[in-house]
Amino acid sequence: MQPTILMVDDHAPFRERARTLLEAQGFCVVGEAGDGRTALTEADRLRPDIALVDIGLPDLDGFAVAAGLRAAGSAAVIVLISGRDRADFGDGADWAAADGFIAKSELTGDLLVELMT
Repeated sequence: MQPTILMVDDHAPFRERARTLLEAQGFCVVGEAGDGRTALTEADRLRPDIALVDIGLPDLDGFAVAAGLRAAGSAAVIVLISGRDRADFGDGADWAAADGFIAKSELTGDLLVELMT
């Protein structure tokens, strides 16, 4: 069975490219959200295996979305993504609710599989 993904990013062209890449690598993108509040609603409705969440969203940042997913009891593997490097977020960033981070330029199905195990 294909792992399911909820893709959360406010940049539609990135969502389209990532969907094409990940579906070609055996994943099933079951939903998309362009902001954090929609992401929380869609995650509850769709119950994806993976929530791929951009850190820079227009309403809630990715850290808040990850925390909200955990608080709601989501079993999804939560992967934060960004066009910036992880180090750019400094030591003050709250990574606790996330299972991992992937820079957008490095996103592959193989990296997602590694984070799922």
